[in-house]
Amino acid sequence: MLGLRSGGRGGRIRVAELILVTGCYAQRAPQELASLPGVSWVVGNSHKHLAAEIATSGNLSNRQFVPLTQLSAGLPSNDIHTTGDVIVGDIFAHTELLAAPVFEAANERTRPNLKVQDGCNNRCSFCVIPYVRGRSRSLPLERVLGEVRSLVSAGYREVVISGINLGRWGRDLNPGVGQTLLSAAFDVDFDFGDPTDSDSKAADKSVRPTLPVLVRAILDETSIEKLRISSVEPMDWSAELIRIMAGSPRIAKHAHVPLQSGSDAVLRRMHRKYRPWHYREKITKIRKAMPNAAIGADVMVGFPGETEAEFAETRRMIEELPFTYLHVFTYSARPGTLAAEHANQVPVGVAKDRNQVLRDIATTKRARFMQAQVGMVLELITLRTGDEDFTEALTDNYLKIKIPGRWQANQWMAVEVVRVEDGGNSLIGAQPENGQVLDDSFGAPEMVTQPILMEPLGKGLGSPIRMAACSEATFDSG
Repeated sequence: MLGLRSGGRGGRIRVAELILVTGCYAQRAPQELASLPGVSWVVGNSHKHLAAEIATSGNLSNRQFVPLTQLSAGLPSNDIHTTGDVIVGDIFAHTELLAAPVFEAANERTRPNLKVQDGCNNRCSFCVIPYVRGRSRSLPLERVLGEVRSLVSAGYREVVISGINLGRWGRDLNPGVGQTLLSAAFDVDFDFGDPTDSDSKAADKSVRPTLPVLVRAILDETSIEKLRISSVEPMDWSAELIRIMAGSPRIAKHAHVPLQSGSDAVLRRMHRKYRPWHYREKITKIRKAMPNAAIGADVMVGFPGETEAEFAETRRMIEELPFTYLHVFTYSARPGTLAAEHANQVPVGVAKDRNQVLRDIATTKRARFMQAQVGMVLELITLRTGDEDFTEALTDNYLKIKIPGRWQANQWMAVEVVRVEDGGNSLIGAQPENGQVLDDSFGAPEMVTQPILMEPLGKGLGSPIRMAACSEATFDSG
């Protein structure tokens, strides 16, 4: 939403609210969004990187922004009705990734999320992502390193790297680009095992851009204190990636591995590229390498044609594997996908019941994992100060914890876990003086405007004016 300041009678300020909608929904159904009252622009993912320019172009160029806090404070506004300009192009024509750090509202001053990959070349039968985000595209290595360095300079101590299909990072990049950095990143101290292992690239003398190489380069070429890796597809958890993660104290011990289903038949109908035994093998290797890591998964119930026997396979697999949390979803048809056309749709009530079964299992597993932390000393980063008695923090292995006292955000500490509270939903740590403040020299990061889009190559974190315009002017529907 964009606030505009214009002159009124007697010098009064009138505020106009203009709405720009962008993201996946805007790419898929732009006319539907454009027909909504008050929508001024619909900008697909194809032009999302130009959203700030679009919102500030034309007759808006000479007007002055009003912060959204003023809009929410009850100031008067003009009723503006437009037909809605639709700006959507061919998402598959995009071959470069434009991205920059995004800051969650709750943790905006501690854990920025840096998207290094977008799009997907897979064609899962239930998913519209390839059609709204395009082909897999990677942020070049030099750009990634530049963004991480900028975040470090601003005072951030943990960075989360993410992507729609993060494990595919680098597959679209020219191996010759950044060859020196790639070679240095691949020269690691870890034992990669048998060079003939299909999971190992040690026998390959050429250095190709891959996710393990990217991770190692970030560790070698930046001073970021903690790197967290977001969701990675099962077949991209290579031996290199697991060993680098397990071997570096600067990488959070947290693996998110989408499952979707534990039934081979369902996975085949989903057009997923792995089988249950492949998945089980990866999780087993991750747990063996990192005994106290958080391991999570996405699971879908009620996929078209899912029988009781097939759901039982999923339930049994989840019970047997060492998950510490689950994201459980009930299947929802997406127009234009193969799954939506399947004749044998699972009744909504049945799907909801299956969802609850898996959530109950996940709750039990999470409680067991949290209880196992009692007595351990965990690394954590303070998120934000809560009440007078406790400060909220996040552990290296992805658990919320409260520590006594009011502590500044963005502090790394090593704290002993003393108990579990809030019905098993939160850990309680000992007094920080019983642990250790690892380094408080940084303090809170600089207050940088939340960037959603990136400036052209070479502009670092971008112009604060442009980023402010984008941050206050857009609503992301994807």
